[in-house]
Amino acid sequence: MASLKDLRARIASVKATRKITKAMQMVAAAKLRRAQDQAQAARPYAERLEKILSRLGARVAPSAATSQLLTGTGRDETHLLIVATGERGLAGAFNSNVVRLARDHIRRLQAEGKTVKIMTVGRKGADQLRRDFGKLMIDHADLRSVRQIGYVHAFDIAQRVLKRFDEGEFDVATLFFSQFVNIITQKPRSTQLIPVKLPEGKEAAAESGSIYEFEPDEEEILRALLPRNVATQIFRALLENNAGFYASQMTAMDNATRNAGDMIGRLTLNYNRTRQAQITKELIEIISGAEAV
Repeated sequence: MASLKDLRARIASVKATRKITKAMQMVAAAKLRRAQDQAQAARPYAERLEKILSRLGARVAPSAATSQLLTGTGRDETHLLIVATGERGLAGAFNSNVVRLARDHIRRLQAEGKTVKIMTVGRKGADQLRRDFGKLMIDHADLRSVRQIGYVHAFDIAQRVLKRFDEGEFDVATLFFSQFVNIITQKPRSTQLIPVKLPEGKEAAAESGSIYEFEPDEEEILRALLPRNVATQIFRALLENNAGFYASQMTAMDNATRNAGDMIGRLTLNYNRTRQAQITKELIEIISGAEAV
């Protein structure tokens, strides 16, 4: 049985931990609002850009002048996986969920005999993937020193991806991130960046039924928009991750604060029982000694 001194030390330690988790919860809640607004503001532009590229791509016949960002390399052998996670932990299963989705995709590609390369954005994802797929990791974007995510950071990552694509290092690029749904829910998802996925079936028919005139021509517009789309989708993923991270951290720290309170209650009850037992024992010894005299 723990002594009273040990119990007092544990209670004080848990109380200190509760203060830290409560402070982290409040900080995450304060940052969440702005991160949520940024993520929601980026969605319409990114989604509209995808639709424009799909409409243009459906109208353009593949040719030598058409960008490979739209048509692809004609192969499906080498895949680049861009896995975006948080730079810090203490956010529940936020980082692990994205890594799990990427890990399942890696193993599925390897089972099909594909070559897989990994580029990580965020320290936590890199640390988890390095244990199983360290030899597949070819690049890493470190955003630990970034206080506020901006388009310039996504543009830098996009340029590194595009450079590798131009050099023929991969055929298909897929981006993994966590989509912010609400404070409770963050949904890991993947989206294909290169080549751009064109609409199929009924959606393609609906797009082709619309009449649009483009100036300059479609191919020139595509050459300008396709590289920007890569940066835009990465920027959106970073903002979604940022909002999801603070939501997960706020929830995790709230749960930790509640658990600390419950533990303090149990330790206090145990302390009082131990103290009462010790007092009772001392009284029995005093009474026994008095009766012996």
